[in-house]
Amino acid sequence: MIKIGLDCGSTTIKAVALKDSKTIYKQYQRHFSDIKKTLAEVLTGAVEHIFKGDSKDDTLSIAVTGSGGISVAKWLGIPFVQEVTAGTIAIRELIPNTDVAIELGGEDAKITYLQEGAPEQRMNGSCAGGTGAFIDQMSALLNVDVPGLNELAKGYETIYPIASRCGVFAKSDIQPLLNDGARKEDIAASIFQSVVNQTISGLACGKPIRGNVAFLGGPLFYLSELRKRFIETLNLTPPQIIFPDDANLFVATGAALYEKSEVLNVSGLMDDLGKLAGIVVHEVERLPALFANDEEKQAFLDRHAKNVIPEEDIKSYTGKCYFGIDMGSTTTKAVLIGEKGEILYSKYGSNMGDPLKSAVSILKELYTLMPSGLKISKAAATGYGEHLVKAALGVDFGEIETMAHYKAADFILPGVEFILDIGGQDMK
Repeated sequence: MIKIGLDCGSTTIKAVALKDSKTIYKQYQRHFSDIKKTLAEVLTGAVEHIFKGDSKDDTLSIAVTGSGGISVAKWLGIPFVQEVTAGTIAIRELIPNTDVAIELGGEDAKITYLQEGAPEQRMNGSCAGGTGAFIDQMSALLNVDVPGLNELAKGYETIYPIASRCGVFAKSDIQPLLNDGARKEDIAASIFQSVVNQTISGLACGKPIRGNVAFLGGPLFYLSELRKRFIETLNLTPPQIIFPDDANLFVATGAALYEKSEVLNVSGLMDDLGKLAGIVVHEVERLPALFANDEEKQAFLDRHAKNVIPEEDIKSYTGKCYFGIDMGSTTTKAVLIGEKGEILYSKYGSNMGDPLKSAVSILKELYTLMPSGLKISKAAATGYGEHLVKAALGVDFGEIETMAHYKAADFILPGVEFILDIGGQDMK
């Protein structure tokens, strides 16, 4: 009998097929929030791989687990097994000498204690802090993919304290480090260390992690430097480290081993997969649209188009001009204005994790556009990276963000009384 286990998680779908306790098929695939389509692809691939030719009379047993597993169980009429149960089944079957299992998923983290009696699990299920989704966010902040973040961490020299309970808090720690010129290698390793700290302090809550420790789940399977941070923090010796093959598929394997799995006819399963696209998923109640119709939207646009700053072609301008740069937490903004305040050049873009590089790029572009009769008389900087750009590029002076914003607002709307500024990582 072929046994198939599905793990439908928050970001990925995992499938494992067993025959006589041996893995004959496995798949790990991101679903990008399209669970039904990815599920059909994964299961169809499994059936085509396992059952060659005419398979309408073949049977298999199947069960599903994971945060999205209940819906899948209803769609396909198959049993659902809770993650703790599925994970414990696989651990006791494949790595029975495990005392503690640490598992990181796409949006949850779990520590399971198996030393005595029934397994005790601590889970972070209400917030994605310190999980795979958190690592995705942090890698984007450094302008690398997740494997690139792992490679960067291999060259670290210093570990900085970084919050991982919340991605916003973490970015608030990381951005000043970037603006002050900290090495990306050090920041990458610090991100992994923050995940370790969050998992141990937030989940273990003082209960010791001792004995043989297993590392499970996608992030711990694919990221060697993340495992290294756990191993060093927990002071584990080589005999205590358990890193099984297919650690990213362990919960799916447990679902395949579940004794109460449903026996299905292969042709019936394929028919159900074909009907998935027609299943209507009831969504949560939504807020009304910002505009009831196109006329309301156009009225809004027309009202806001009344306050504009005049512009002039930089190539035909002569005389003095003034340069301002805002080195924000996630973006770099720059403007060059003439003596009457007219805009000659402007730029707004992501700093891609390297604010100084983005500033230099803007200046290089500006210099290629400047005619010979134009002279930058003064330059000012503001924002998170104000001091960095002043020191690196010789900017004349700096100004705090609130005053810089007020001066511009009062220029556009003299006598302005209220300013709302929502930035990359702050609100004013």
